[in-house]
Amino acid sequence: MTCISSERFQSVFSTCRRILGKKTWDRVLAALDHDAEPQTLPDVLVSLKTEHHLPDYIDDLARLEWIYHQIKTENVYPVESPEKTAINPTLSLVPVSWKNIAAMLAGLSKADGPQPEASPAHVIVWRHPETNEIHIREALDIDLLALKIVVEEIDPQEAAKTGGTTVGAIQNALKRAVSQGILVSPPSRIRRDAPALLQSPKICKAFESADIFTLQWHVTQACDLHCRHCYDRSDREPMAYETALSILDDFYAFCCRMNVRGQVTFTGGNPLLYPDFLKLYHAASDKGFGVAILGNPTSEAQMERLFEKTKPLFFQISLEGLEKHNDYMRGDGHFQRSLLFLEQLRKMGIYSMVMLTLTRENLNQVLPLGELLRDRADYFTFNRLSTVGEGKRLLMPQKEKWIAFLRDYEEAAGKNPILGLKDNLINIIRREKEIEFFGGCTGYGCGAAFNFVSLLPDGEVHACRKFPSPIGNIRQTSLLDIYHSDLAGKYRNGSEACQRCNLNPVCRGCLAIIHSHGLNVFKDKDPFCFFPG
Repeated sequence: MTCISSERFQSVFSTCRRILGKKTWDRVLAALDHDAEPQTLPDVLVSLKTEHHLPDYIDDLARLEWIYHQIKTENVYPVESPEKTAINPTLSLVPVSWKNIAAMLAGLSKADGPQPEASPAHVIVWRHPETNEIHIREALDIDLLALKIVVEEIDPQEAAKTGGTTVGAIQNALKRAVSQGILVSPPSRIRRDAPALLQSPKICKAFESADIFTLQWHVTQACDLHCRHCYDRSDREPMAYETALSILDDFYAFCCRMNVRGQVTFTGGNPLLYPDFLKLYHAASDKGFGVAILGNPTSEAQMERLFEKTKPLFFQISLEGLEKHNDYMRGDGHFQRSLLFLEQLRKMGIYSMVMLTLTRENLNQVLPLGELLRDRADYFTFNRLSTVGEGKRLLMPQKEKWIAFLRDYEEAAGKNPILGLKDNLINIIRREKEIEFFGGCTGYGCGAAFNFVSLLPDGEVHACRKFPSPIGNIRQTSLLDIYHSDLAGKYRNGSEACQRCNLNPVCRGCLAIIHSHGLNVFKDKDPFCFFPG
C-alpha cells in the first residue's frame, strides 16, 4: 500500500468507506498514486468498479462527499446582500446518475428506506446564509425552476405566461428558495430612517425594516350597515375592474422595487359589495399577493364561492361591545349574525379577527367581550375612536380611565390568548414592567405610509384611513412615486414630539388621535401618551 494519508481520505469520504467496508476501502487507497488528492477519488473509483466489484453509484457518492466536505470546511463569511435575487454563492448543483444517494450523506438513508436507483438527477449542496447549516438533497423541480429564473434573469410574469401558471406560483417558488437559503435576496427597502432608530439602539434592530407591505384597499363605499362611528360616508365612485387590475400591476412593480412581499387587504364599505370582487380577489392572489378581508358577515354560500380556490390570510369583522351596545352601533341583529359567522369561519379553517372601536361608552365592555369571544374568534383587539366622519358625534374615553383600562387590558392579554396587542401605547406599560416590546399598530409602531397605505375607491391614497391623510392618487401617480414623496415621508416620520423618545421604533402614538384633538400630526404628540420620557 502506498503512503497516502488514509486519515485524510477517511475524514472526507467516511460514507464511502462505510459502504465499501474496511478491506475494499484499503484496496482502493492502495490503487491511488502517492501524491493523490482527495478530489481525484471519484475518477479512480470509476476505473476500479469492475475489478473490485464496487457499487455502481460509488463514484457519484464520492463526488458528493467531496463537495460536501469543501463547503463544510471552507471559511464562513457572511453572505453579502445582493442588488437583486441571486444564487447562494455556496451552492453547488451536482448532476448524478443515481437517485436517493444524497440521503446517505444527509443521514436519512435507512436499511429499509429508498435505495440507490439508476436514474439521472441533480443534487444541491449549500450552506444556509443565516443558520450556517449545511444542507444536501436532491433538487426538486421547484428548486430547478427558481434557479433557472434567476440564472437566466427571466421575469416572473414572463415565466408564468410561458409555464401556463400564475405569477403567484412563480413568486412562491422564488420565496421558497430564498427561505431555504438556496437563493439570497436583497434586503427590504422599507426601512426606518437612522435618526429615529438611534433613539433606542437596543430595540431598533427588530423594527428597522419591514418585509411585508400592506395595501389596504377600500374597493367600494357601498355598505349594508350604517355604523354610528363610520369614518367616511362620502360618495366615491368605485373604479372599473380593468382599472383595478392596473392597480395590481402597479402594486406588483412597487413590491419588486422595494424588495417586499405584498399583501392586499380588501375592505370598504363592505368589499363583498364591489361588483367584481370575486374576480379581483383571485386576481390579487394570482399575482402573488397575500389577501385578507375586512368586511361584514356574509352567507356561507358566498364564502364557499369566494374561498373555493384561495383562502384569505384572515377575515376581520367588527363588534362594538356586548350585544345591546353593538346592535345600537351597528344595527339590530348584527351581534348574533356575527357570532354565527365566526362559527362558519372556524368550520372553514379561516383565521378570524374581530376589531372594536373604543369609545367612552364601550370601555367597560372590551374585556367581557374578549371572554365571550375566547372560543369563537382567533384574535380580538381594538382601535381608539377617531372623531372623523360620523365618529364626531361620539366621545373618546377620558385619559385617566383610558390608562387604567389599558393596564387592565395588557394584564388580561396574558391570560386570554385571543386578546391582541395593537395600540402603540401598550409599550409604555411593557417598558414599566421591563418585558419585551411588541411591534405596535402595524408591527413597526405607527405604520402610516411606512409599511402600509390606504387606497380609496377613486384611487386616492392615504397614509392612514382613520383620518384624512391624502398623499396622492394612484390613478395619476405610481405608488412608488407616492411613497417617496415628501408628504408621505412626513407622515412616515411621525410627530416631531416623538423623535427623541426611546420608544420611537415601536410607538409614535396615533396620528388619527392627534388629528381628532385638533392638533398638528407633524408636531404634537398623542394626547393620550403617558410616557414620562
